[in-house]
Parts: sequence; C-alpha cells; structure tokens
Amino acid sequence: MSFLKCDQFGRGRLRAIISLRAIISLLIVTGLLASYPALLRAEGQGKPLAKFNEEQRIVHVLNRLGFGARPGDVERVKAIGLDHYINQQLNPERINDDVAMAKVRNLPTLEMTTAQLYEKFPQPGQLLRQLQRRGELPEDLAAARENRVMPNANTPGEQMVGPSANANRDNREYRQALREYYRENGLGQPQRIVAELQTSRILRAVYSERQLQEVMVDFWSNHFNVFFGKGADRWLLTSYDRDTIRPNAMGKFSELLVATAQSPAMLFYLDNFQSVSPNSGMNRQQRRRGGLFGQRNNRRIAPDGEMTRDTAARPPQGQRMRRGINENYARELMELHTLGVDGGYTQKDVQEVARCFTGWTIFAPRGGSAAASAILGEAARADAGNFFFNGRTHDDGEKVVLGHKIPAGGGFKDGLMVLDILARHPSTAKSIATKLVSHFVSDNPPASLVDRVSATFTKSNGDIKETLRAIFFSTEFHSANAYRAKVKRPFELAISAIRALGGETNGGPQLHQWIARMAEPLYGYQTPNGYSDSAESWVNTGGLLERMNFGLVLASNRIPGTRVDLKRFAGQTGVSDELVDSIARNIIGDQLSPAMKSALLKQFNAETPLVIQPQEPDSSSMDGSATGVGGGRRRQQLARAEANISDPVTKVVGLILGSPDFQRQ
Repeated sequence: MSFLKCDQFGRGRLRAIISLRAIISLLIVTGLLASYPALLRAEGQGKPLAKFNEEQRIVHVLNRLGFGARPGDVERVKAIGLDHYINQQLNPERINDDVAMAKVRNLPTLEMTTAQLYEKFPQPGQLLRQLQRRGELPEDLAAARENRVMPNANTPGEQMVGPSANANRDNREYRQALREYYRENGLGQPQRIVAELQTSRILRAVYSERQLQEVMVDFWSNHFNVFFGKGADRWLLTSYDRDTIRPNAMGKFSELLVATAQSPAMLFYLDNFQSVSPNSGMNRQQRRRGGLFGQRNNRRIAPDGEMTRDTAARPPQGQRMRRGINENYARELMELHTLGVDGGYTQKDVQEVARCFTGWTIFAPRGGSAAASAILGEAARADAGNFFFNGRTHDDGEKVVLGHKIPAGGGFKDGLMVLDILARHPSTAKSIATKLVSHFVSDNPPASLVDRVSATFTKSNGDIKETLRAIFFSTEFHSANAYRAKVKRPFELAISAIRALGGETNGGPQLHQWIARMAEPLYGYQTPNGYSDSAESWVNTGGLLERMNFGLVLASNRIPGTRVDLKRFAGQTGVSDELVDSIARNIIGDQLSPAMKSALLKQFNAETPLVIQPQEPDSSSMDGSATGVGGGRRRQQLARAEANISDPVTKVVGLILGSPDFQRQ
C-alpha cells in the first residue's frame, strides 16, 4: 500500500523526524515523487522545445498572464488572436467582469471603511477596556474576565490563574460570555475581516476575466508585503487591497508608491506611524502628556484613540508609545520597494529619508473611535484608521537624500519629494524590471530583456502597462526556454487547478487552509520581503507532499465549498496510456513528460487504493482564525481529508495535478 502521509505539527520533534524520514523512504521506494525536486528545478522540461506550436503559445500566455486555462479558454483565445488577448488583458477596465463582481458581493467587509470595521469587529481586549471605562461592562462578562487564565508575563510558558481553580472551564466561560456579548450587540469576530479578504482574493483569481489585473494585484501585494498578524493590520488590510493596491496595480508606479506610503496598513506594519522628530514640539508634549491629538476637559486621546485622564497612572513601560525617529519604513522603502539592496543608498540616506517621513501617521491607529467621538466629535469617529500628516511631529529641517537637497520647511512635501526621487531613480527601474521579468519569464531573467524593460520603465515614467507590454511582446517571453520554466507558488497552484477542472468554489477558509498548508497563506508572510518567486524556495519534499495531497483531495471533492466535476473524463474502466494522455491534455494543455508518465502509470497499476492523510496546520493559525472570539473552533473547521481513492479517473486527475508537469507554468 502506498501512503502519502504528512506528520502533524505539535507531536514532538523526534516523532516528526521519524515520520518524515519514513515518508521520504516510502516515496523513494514507490518512485512516484523521488524525481520531483530534480524535475521541478530544471528549466523547462529537460529537452527544450524546438519551437512553440500555436496551442503551446496560448497555454503559455494563459499561465503567465493569468492563473491558467479553463476548459475552452484555448479555443476562445485562438478565435480572437493571441496578440488581441494580450492587449485586452493590458486594459482590464474594458473587460466585463460581472461574474467575479457577483461572487464577492456577499462579503460585506470589503465595502466597509476602516472605522466601520473597528466598530463592527472590535478587538476584544480593547472593547472590554472601553466598556469598563464607561461603566458599561456587564457583570457576567466582568466576572468571566476576572476568572480567565492569563499568560504569565514574567515566566514564559507558565500561567497565572484567577479565583477559579478550573482554568479550562473558566476560559470556556469567558469565551462563551464574550461570544454572547458580541452576538447580543450585533458585533462580529475580528478574524472575519481577513477571512473575507482572503476569500475575495481566491474568488477573483478563479472567476475574474481580468486575469492579468489579478496577477498584478498578487504581485504588488507581495512586493509591498504587509503581514495581517501585526496588531491593527487585521483591520487595515481591507482598505490596503481595495484603495491602495487594486486601483494602482496597472497604473503608474509612482502613484502606487505614494499610495503605499500613505496606506495605514503599511504605516502600521513598518512602524512609521510612530516615527516622530525628537526635536519637535509635539514630542515634548508627548513626554509631558503622552497624547497625539491634544487635550480637552482635562482628558486626552491616546494614540489608539482610547480616552484617559492626565492624572491617571502611567502605563507599563512596554505599553508606552515609542518616541523618536523609526527607520524601518525608510530602509524597506529603498531596499525592497524601489532601489534594491545594491541600489546605491547609504545608511545616511536611510536616516534622512526617515526624517522626511516623520509625521506621516494614522488617526486612532488601533480604533477606539467611540472614545474619540466622545471628545472630538463624530468626524473623529469616521477618521479612525485613516492616514493624516501631523506637522507637529515632523522634522522640518533640511535633508539630503541620494544627493538631492530637500529644503527646510517642506512639511508633508518632504515625503513626496523622496518618493519622486526614488520612483525616477535608475536603480528603481532596474530593480522593478528585474523582478517583473523574473516573475513572468524565468527565475534567471535574461539580462538583455531586463535592460530593455528597464529602459521602457524609465521612458514611460514608470507606466506599469507599458513595462508589461515590453515583456509580453518580447522574443524572450515567447521563447521555448521560457515555456514551463517557472514553478507555481501554492496560491497559483490552487487557483490554476480549480480553473483547469472548471471547478466551482466559495473561496472559503477550508480552501485557504490548504493554500496555507502548502506554505503561502495570503497576507501571512511576516517579514517585508514577501514570498519568494524562485523555484528553489518551493521545491522541497514537505511542500511537494502537500501539493500532491492537495491535487488528490481536490479531485476527490474533499474540500468543503469547492467542487469539481470529472464527468467529462468518464467512460474509462481502467488506466491506460490513452486515458493519461487525454486527461493530461485537458488539464495541462500538453503531454506529460515521459519520465512522469512512466512513474504515474506504475502508481496507477498498484493493486491497492491511494490513502491520503494531510497534516494539521500549525497552532499559530496562519489564516487568522485562531485569534479573537471563537478561535477554538479552528481545528473543528479544518478540512480533514482522509481519503481512500480507488476510482481510476479521480486517481489520474489527482496525481496529474500533483505532478511536476502541472506544477510548472
């Protein structure tokens, strides 16, 4: 019997090592996956094609400009002409996208302002503090809160227990009381915000006719990475996708750069909202009062929008707002967003850029809008979580950035001048061109193409459409060496598999959990550099096992909310060369490589069915469902996928989806 069985997280290091070694040994014996890493690391499929035929060229474009072909797409592109299709995709505003728009219409958080999200989906701890300060905390919730188990801040890993000796029961009672309060007051669980955003990304990628637009949203979301798990970014990411990335994904790079710099999600993620000049008058006020928005009636509004009295005791040191210049955004702006690591900037430039962005901050960055409106009026309530420039915290002195003098007294314009300098810099053109060519052509981008694309970027003043056009109509893009030279990232794999089978999905958490298990949870990358676009980062035994598991589970309809219909492949009673070739042409758009076909036929002819048992996810909850109210249900909602697959068509489809041939694009 052949088993594809991944070890579970949290079962102990020794057991994990033993289990993984057993899996690897078994797979080597079966021969099914032993050659996967070598096959996937190879550029192309071993022997390069002498030239493209028309259908291969169309499949190549559908894989690179979008998330793969659906049944009938190759014929539709052939009918209108490949060049016409590419030009259509470069102008997404002209493409009707009613189907995708209808699919996301039932996700209400996508249309809510950040202030509305703060109020409708409050962070439990902040909500309870506000209720307590207003004297509105219900007695049952207050009692449950007192009895809950809290982490011991002094001794990591230990707990300090409240009055009740039964810690588990007390925690259950607290969570239940909190859920009841949310339900009775029409409030939602905060994790729903990111869950709906992740769902929308999946639905649009699967159903949108504006495939290149969705690919570029994915590209720029990764380039300007923001991690949902950092504080208020859970509430700020909806606006980031809707108001920052999507409107600018195919526009001018300079406008996209300004939009990301002013995005509250980016300001919070890279800490610029806390960056203030040590010499500013407002910083001296902070030292006396700790507030950002002034004082009225002997009260103040703290940075998170919560109201306290000036005479109140100071918060613990770890909770005080950091004061002074923060260089995080300045450094990543140059190293990752624009110039590149070898872009010619110095540490002094980082410091000067950081000075230019002091005062670029967020109003009530962690919500607290109810408290803000009580003091500053209803306008403050609506502004919670929005960008604003606070001139009192800005360093208004002269700066020099990359040899350009920025005069004193510029205020808000200092940051805009920096962004303009960076957007026009030759190193930015080279860096962006290299990254785009790497994404759309190959992991080792041809230097001549990078130079031409960089020149187009410069000549067009950073026009993203024109830069992409230079790639898509290049001989390098349409060369045999570029055909299937890239390895799909997990998100691309999942979406392309559903599209290839003409599947239907609600884009729900169960599907996203599979993407997360394959190591690419949307908005789940913690560091600013984002997910790698290189095959080397994804070609490993554990990752390939999960990809194989995903293909089999999808083909056998064991992902709740996602269905595929394999009836068009039916009519075969056994596994034959003809069946494999037919299904491969339908799913991949080409033949399987001889080595892969031989390995699959050996597996198909095994006497016993295939058994799959995927690993459970890490308890850190990459999809956000373990935080906030009701997080304990995450494991119950997990799409468990023990499957006993004996149907030959299901087996063929699942293993082809997990094969190196389908992993390439």
